[in-house]
Amino acid sequence: MSEAPELSEAEALAAEHALGVLGSAERREAEARMASDPAFAAEVEAWRERLMPMAENVNGIAAPQALWLRIERSLGANDNLEAVRGLRFWRGTAAGSLTLAAASVAVAVMLANQPVRTVVAPTGAQQGQLLDASLVSQSGAPVPLFVAAYDPTRKALIVTSLVTPNNDPAHVHELWVIPADGKPRPLGILEPGKTKAIPMPEKYLPSLAAGSALAVSVEPPGGSPKVDAPSGPITAVGKLAKI
Repeated sequence: MSEAPELSEAEALAAEHALGVLGSAERREAEARMASDPAFAAEVEAWRERLMPMAENVNGIAAPQALWLRIERSLGANDNLEAVRGLRFWRGTAAGSLTLAAASVAVAVMLANQPVRTVVAPTGAQQGQLLDASLVSQSGAPVPLFVAAYDPTRKALIVTSLVTPNNDPAHVHELWVIPADGKPRPLGILEPGKTKAIPMPEKYLPSLAAGSALAVSVEPPGGSPKVDAPSGPITAVGKLAKI
């Protein structure tokens, strides 16, 4: 299948701001842009709406006390110390061939402060269903490494890699969907630390159903040399569910 285009700069920044994965400088840039650009602010809100149901599938993990002590010592005399103590996220390291850094559960932190809203999944054709998945590490701690959501309006799978970039430039992450028949279908290459919109060909739409699995394999540059199966180890797996 043809390689899907990346999100635009504005779409990627909006998605990453909604997820809460930006650094402090990038976050300030995004917030300043929201204040001056109504279209960009609307894009951020649209991503928050789209990602909100994922919080239901993310469980909080308590960080070790030693970690908080190191954070406090690094901050020195910081007026925001109490706020730092209240942060509800955790990062760890997932062992594997890429020595992956485990994903932050910042999605749950960001969504926890949003008002409660009801999201109703549309009925009708398969491509009209809203679906999401959290793909967790298959080695080490079972923490999310990727999050995905199917957008029926765009007929695209929106996938965010929560993996730290530049861990292993000799390999890539390839995304697969595995429906009820058990046969993997390749969906594209994912770039660590970035969000990507993958348009779905009509022939793949039936594969995007509740219960189908999404998997990420570690492959040589360009993806698996096999046409219909991963060639490298599976690093993360998750099941699609209706939103």
